[in-house]
Amino acid sequence: MAAEGGGKENELKTQFTTREGTYKLLSLSEYSRPNRVPYNAQGCHPVRVSFINVSGEKDGSGDRICFNVGRELYFYPYKGVRKAADLTKPVDKRVYKGTLPTCHDFNQLTCSSESVSLLVGFSAGQVQLIDPIKKETSKLFNEERLIDKSRVTCIKWVPGTENMFLVSHASGQMYMYNEEHPCGTTAPHYQLLKQGDGFSVWTCKSKSTRNPIFRWVVGDGALNEFSFSPDNKHIACVSQDGFLRVIDFDQMELKGMMKSYFGGLLCICWSPDGKLVAVGGEDDLVTVWSFAEKRVVARGHGHKSWVSVVAFDPFTTMVVEGEAGDFSGSDDEGDDSQTRNNPGSNPGSNPGSMRERANSSHSRASLCNADTSNVTTYRFGSVGQDTQLCIWDLTEDVLYPQQPLTRARTHTNLTNSLPLPSGSATMPRCNSLPHNAVHSTGSAPNSKEKSLTDGSIASGITSKFATLTLGDRRDKHEKHEHKRNYSLSSKSSDKLNSISKGHNAHSKMLEDYARLGTPCCPKLDEVPLLEPLVCKKIAQERLTALVFREDCIVTGCQEGFVCTWARPGKVGLSQTSSTHSTGGTVV
Repeated sequence: MAAEGGGKENELKTQFTTREGTYKLLSLSEYSRPNRVPYNAQGCHPVRVSFINVSGEKDGSGDRICFNVGRELYFYPYKGVRKAADLTKPVDKRVYKGTLPTCHDFNQLTCSSESVSLLVGFSAGQVQLIDPIKKETSKLFNEERLIDKSRVTCIKWVPGTENMFLVSHASGQMYMYNEEHPCGTTAPHYQLLKQGDGFSVWTCKSKSTRNPIFRWVVGDGALNEFSFSPDNKHIACVSQDGFLRVIDFDQMELKGMMKSYFGGLLCICWSPDGKLVAVGGEDDLVTVWSFAEKRVVARGHGHKSWVSVVAFDPFTTMVVEGEAGDFSGSDDEGDDSQTRNNPGSNPGSNPGSMRERANSSHSRASLCNADTSNVTTYRFGSVGQDTQLCIWDLTEDVLYPQQPLTRARTHTNLTNSLPLPSGSATMPRCNSLPHNAVHSTGSAPNSKEKSLTDGSIASGITSKFATLTLGDRRDKHEKHEHKRNYSLSSKSSDKLNSISKGHNAHSKMLEDYARLGTPCCPKLDEVPLLEPLVCKKIAQERLTALVFREDCIVTGCQEGFVCTWARPGKVGLSQTSSTHSTGGTVV
């Protein structure tokens, strides 16, 4: 693990080092409420961060940032590593009464320097469409809460469309809206369109066209987050029942599932090439699942509490040949114009017609079109309620265990790798925690194993992680600290894992998938257990946002501070920032 100079364990870090250099916190690029007073985060919804470029210029001059803090929503010009943040001049500020913003998303297709469409979800279930540049409120959906009364957990525009968006709720349901259609004055009635393992899709029965167009019922408990694949063909959902489900969005067919070690899954992210899915949740682990192979590739242990956000870094993906730029596309780019067609579709009857109601057939360029056969290292990060930022590398010998290494590895912790225990020797590890004690019978390792482990990790730590059970890995003090400082109020994991009552049609399937030791939920000693390259405490309150940008990393904490970490060689701030307060719109 990369280390930096001294300091106490609880001291906040202002820089960290990886193989490419040192990342530094830019204090002048911190975004927050204008008075910079920490927000009282007790019982509040997570601070989320969204970016958009309204000019299409790559110099960052058109970058805008949106973030929510408590009842407030801010929209600022984002100056990143170039200039200091000026908190006295927000483009728009809104203060809500009676409900709190929980999530938001920009429409990347329709944005311009004069107008931008921003969707905002709320704690009482409503959805608002606003234009923060024109300072207008266009429409309000589910205003009377006739569609769903529960909290909005995630909201996204449907890729390739100008007016379609998806909204997930804590009820476990997800709705597709068309911004041009009304929601109606009565509660909607639905009829079943398609049903699969652990999910069902319903259409709205109405004489006239109205919202929602479709209703998805996914898993048991809250649907915590969903994410579209880079090619826009699949949608991955994580739920409080602990399942990751990957579904063909147009055909409405289940393509794969995975179960958490225990507890609910809270966050999800696709790799830039669409081959891997990373998830995190209440088991304190980061799990990487292969979409192509339908198996868990690795688990990462570094957090001491729930994992709030996981994200891939497309700008440090390593390849043997070709340019890393092939992997640098992201949802923040709004100038792509790839056309997506659905031939033979019949709106309203064919499941493949889900996007036919849109006005535009343009789609963002698929990252899977790039040559990704030579990927040797995936970089991803995670933040959690333990206030720690973890940076991970998933390397070639973990991705392709059957193939020999093509070149010498320069990984920070390669010397800490060990062969798997007997019976699992076909899956070598890179940057993984040693597992020689998992099936220990008192015999000493052979001379080859000794040469690999000599001077690497103390035997006490080896034993601790090799026999990791997640039930007894912490001492009493750590358990008390977790409960007091980091965890939100929630049902126990036992209750979450038994929430499948009442769904008899899928109970047998869920029971089979949930069983520890199956391919859907392998044991800890059956897959590589990664340790983070970097694991640093960077905030006083739980972390809730993580975004990788070309010149920096952006993090957000529950106190309402959005921080910029300059990548190596990208520091260039010269101005001073102001702290005067400003007025705003009361909504």
